[in-house]
Amino acid sequence: MKPTEMRLAVLIAALGSSAVGAGELAPMLGEVSVTATREARLVAETPATVSGVGAAAIATQRPTHPKDVLNRIPGVRLSNLSGEGHSTSIRHPLTTAAVYLYLEDGIPTRSTGFFNHNALYEINVPQSGGLEVTKGPGSALYGSDAIGGTVNVLTRTPPTSAEFGVTGEAGLHGWGRVMLDGGNAGDNDAWRASLNLTRMGGWHRDSGYERQTGTFRWDRIVSDEAMLKTVMSFSKVDQDHVGSVNREEFRRTPRANNIPFSYRSVDAFRLSTAYERETADSLLSITPYFRDNRMDIIPSWTVSYDPNQYVTKNQSLGFLAKYRRDFEPMRARLIVGLDVDYSPGSRREDSILLDRSTNALGGTEYRLSRTVAPVRIYDYKVTFRGISPYVHGEISPLERLRVTAGLRYDDMQYDYRNRFNGGVAGATQGVVGPFPGNGWYGHAASTKVSYSRLSPKLGATWAFTPQVSGFLAYSNAFRAPSEGQVFRGGRESNAARAQAQAESLLKLKPVIVDNIETGLRGRDGALHYEVSLYHMSKKDDIVSYQDPVTNQRTAVNAGKTLHRGIELGLGIELSEAWRFDTSLSYARHTYEKWVLSGTVDYSGKEMESAPRLMANSRLRYAPAVLQGGRVELEWIRLGSYWRDAANTSKHSGHDLLNLRANYPIRKGLEFYGSVTNLADKRYAETSGLSSGQPTYSTGLPRTWNVGLEARW
Repeated sequence: MKPTEMRLAVLIAALGSSAVGAGELAPMLGEVSVTATREARLVAETPATVSGVGAAAIATQRPTHPKDVLNRIPGVRLSNLSGEGHSTSIRHPLTTAAVYLYLEDGIPTRSTGFFNHNALYEINVPQSGGLEVTKGPGSALYGSDAIGGTVNVLTRTPPTSAEFGVTGEAGLHGWGRVMLDGGNAGDNDAWRASLNLTRMGGWHRDSGYERQTGTFRWDRIVSDEAMLKTVMSFSKVDQDHVGSVNREEFRRTPRANNIPFSYRSVDAFRLSTAYERETADSLLSITPYFRDNRMDIIPSWTVSYDPNQYVTKNQSLGFLAKYRRDFEPMRARLIVGLDVDYSPGSRREDSILLDRSTNALGGTEYRLSRTVAPVRIYDYKVTFRGISPYVHGEISPLERLRVTAGLRYDDMQYDYRNRFNGGVAGATQGVVGPFPGNGWYGHAASTKVSYSRLSPKLGATWAFTPQVSGFLAYSNAFRAPSEGQVFRGGRESNAARAQAQAESLLKLKPVIVDNIETGLRGRDGALHYEVSLYHMSKKDDIVSYQDPVTNQRTAVNAGKTLHRGIELGLGIELSEAWRFDTSLSYARHTYEKWVLSGTVDYSGKEMESAPRLMANSRLRYAPAVLQGGRVELEWIRLGSYWRDAANTSKHSGHDLLNLRANYPIRKGLEFYGSVTNLADKRYAETSGLSSGQPTYSTGLPRTWNVGLEARW
């Protein structure tokens, strides 16, 4: 190898973000993860459930939605909520709540204060270098948000020589996508650029979306011991929302969209530069970053009780700093670090008046009123500030034993400046008409709200054999409320109630989590597996309480919830041509203590939107005659779940079949295609209750797309 090529290989190995394993399932013992400690470490010595999908698997699958890859991981479930939007279940019910941490190359894509449950549509997943999911509360290196899980999307490493690729796709419902990527390398530099242009007309009425997403990565050798990695990412998403329908509409007019005016326009930009200096026994890492996020939206889920339109903006300046030192005795390792996040933002919101009508199937159809102008109901600035020092240590008192401990302190604050009512407390009237048409909104006076927490972590791994490893871990974490939960009260029927709610939200408590889990992972010839069990209790869980009559939703602390489950991942090479993989989880999510009033007590009830069973199995056929091609059949099972906290209405879940195939026509040219919902089954992505009646978010029927990729 030439000296230049050697230096580039070292560069890419050091700064590369290869996902945990390149196969279908989670990593095994000899593979590494880069999420737990923000640098490569053996999964066998990680006391946590870490799963992932590698760059090769993503490049082969070419997902049209993040769920296509993430739903293959045990215990992970994403549902499609219009375009590339999603609700997520990782050791939690299917939820849009702020219980997950989304990263790009280890850097949070948003600050704690401005959480977005649709975070993955702000990232270029189809052209990524892999995904890692750490389930449960994160390590000491991650703080608020990392409760249900941490999802780390990794950028692709630059090539060591010039390359270029172009992909074109077409399919049903106006689907079209063009992806371009390329890169090159010099003496001390290597770079890669990717561009994703996607458009879909939509199967539902008025349900199209467009996105433009790009990623640029530049790696540079500074010296024999130091290097830089710069990543710039942007996403622009414009999509129409699809509302839910009632039972008769679901059966007879599943393409119906009763909120054709609802939309979302998103702009996201991120820039970071990581400096790393590594010696034989130490590593210094400093990563400053900048983020800029904007969203303009008429939300679909509020039309029945609080119709509104708002614009949120926030920018972030911050850095991640870490110093690691290794010691000879017992392979000891010490990591100290500091995370700083400064994120000023704002919200401007108008109440809008809707005209409502009932169609022949009993469904409610909404139209924007042209008789009453929007009324300003919220106008404030809020700055989130987070300072989080941490310490993390590892030691091996025995050759087979690896003990890990960590401690993190999070100090967080909101500086809220109310630009309504002259900055003083008070309520304002919304639009005219009977409630919920006529509504009142409370406003807290300009103030500061702070949260702090010391979170310990402790874990151990044991190597039973070179092929089998187990772990046991305890972790404590917390989740600070997001700005929308603290400063955006709901619509109420009178001024006194509205103001009381606004004042009460300032007193929302952070969610406190205690998690115990154990697991086993290993390999036996052609079989590899992982199994984990967890018991996670949450104190002061922040849940969205929905009034069964008015559909009004309010953020409240629910007392205590309990989350218990088992997750299994298994893969086996049946022969040279055949492979089988399966991911299975069984869990129960319950309200242990939640008393709303003297007559409303949900204690002991299962949480809504919480399927006990989630499964994904794949059978792949890749004979030598296909020269790298393959055919794969996928079976997805989502179990039944309650639609409401009172456990009065249950959804049956669904089973789906998907078929995917690819075939290399010649070197550098490949044809591929997929058919989702192969049996053309009527199903719901999600199902809930509205005014006591079941509602359904209709999933797509049988859908196909084909593509052609050329590489030079």
